[in-house]
Amino acid sequence: MSAILVVGATGMVGSDICQQLAAGGKPVRALVRATSDPVKVGKFKAQGVEVVQGDVRDRASLDAACKGVTTVISTLSSMPFTYQPGVNDIRTTDLDGALNLIDAARAAKVRDFIYTSFTMDLDFPLRNAKRAVEKHLKESGMTYTILRPSYFMEVWFSPAVGFDAANAKAAIYGAGQNPISWISLQDVAQFAVASVDNPAGKNATLDLGGPEAISPLQVVKLFEKAGGRTFEVQHVPEEALQAQQAAATDPMQQSFTGLMRCYARGDAIDMRATLKAFPLQLTTVGEFARRAYAA
Repeated sequence: MSAILVVGATGMVGSDICQQLAAGGKPVRALVRATSDPVKVGKFKAQGVEVVQGDVRDRASLDAACKGVTTVISTLSSMPFTYQPGVNDIRTTDLDGALNLIDAARAAKVRDFIYTSFTMDLDFPLRNAKRAVEKHLKESGMTYTILRPSYFMEVWFSPAVGFDAANAKAAIYGAGQNPISWISLQDVAQFAVASVDNPAGKNATLDLGGPEAISPLQVVKLFEKAGGRTFEVQHVPEEALQAQQAAATDPMQQSFTGLMRCYARGDAIDMRATLKAFPLQLTTVGEFARRAYAA
């Protein structure tokens, strides 16, 4: 039986995809680096996932990994937590590495390629890399699925971006009144897994959000309700973000600030048609908040 290759397998979404595929009895192959966390690699093996070593910066390793594969699922990204300038960054990984992977998959006669991008659409390095990869994939001749999720709850409701639920503090980018279709990374993984066999995902670009579009200030209210504490809210004006992006010299900083500017503008996605084609149960912000405090 032909395998499904997951690239970005040790990341937040990729590891969930491997788990869901393996639980569904699909033959899964996870691409890991030599430096990957041995605990994560051990979990893959325990789940029955085949582990192959490789690196998107090494084309020969990709050619080997793609042998006997019918579907590639890529959640590959250097951001937000593994960024290393010149080693694992937007140029080497999100752009050149992803293009390498598409070319290796095409050469190996892979049939389907599922790529995780995002909806955010201002001019900044990560967005520009994502759009270039989308274009290359569409022109590859493979059947493509481009998943464009909105803001991940696990990232944007975390201290990494100033949302500290444990201490009831939140940084809000912009006025905080524009709705966003926040989505759980587990739900993005669900869509990736469902796209393997769902005809509605073939040669399609799917904008993905959660079951509701709500503003950042409404998010704070839901966390206050779940935790029983009033939050201290600090607003970062959009003008300050624009100035910060213009002054940034590092592509990661430029990209994070670009993402914050898109957040300030809102990102509401109408999911009705998509959920008819993919009848999945999606996580609400209220559920996420309750789980965060329960944990």
